[in-house]
Amino acid sequence: MKYLRRIVWFFANRLLVICVILGLIMTVFYYAMNLSNIQIVLKDGMANRAKYIMGMDSRKELDKYFLTACLENDSAVLETDNGDTPYKDYNVRGIDHRLEMGFLWVWPWDSTVRVTITERIPRIDGRVKGSKADEVIARDGANAVYPPAWADAEYRALLTRENGQWKIKTLTSAKQ
Repeated sequence: MKYLRRIVWFFANRLLVICVILGLIMTVFYYAMNLSNIQIVLKDGMANRAKYIMGMDSRKELDKYFLTACLENDSAVLETDNGDTPYKDYNVRGIDHRLEMGFLWVWPWDSTVRVTITERIPRIDGRVKGSKADEVIARDGANAVYPPAWADAEYRALLTRENGQWKIKTLTSAKQ
């Protein structure tokens, strides 16, 4: 009986250690998977938002990354929808979009996550449209040949996972 108890205890110990190790491996895997998905959604979503505001992209592209309610509450997107963007008189060919994310932790079973992001666009490649050049230069001066600078901003983003896909649910200014 003494030997049977030792054998059972030996295998139970080893089984417990194996289960703990497998649990840690699964948690790390799902954390890494969710983290990379969230980073891609934020980076690509915010870049497409900036491109849409500058007239380089269509509104349909934003639906891949943002929930409809988020886009309806975004003043910059609404101004662009109404044709009231500061970039409407410019042909923007390219941007240097930079996004920095704060720390975030997401458990494998979480369906929402909050993260603070900082968006910068240090360089915009473009010029005023030929038909609008004289009007824009007369109104805004000689430097108006190039698109206006993008205002750096810090946002608090709330992302949600629906049908296995992360999307940006809300995007609020961190300075409010």
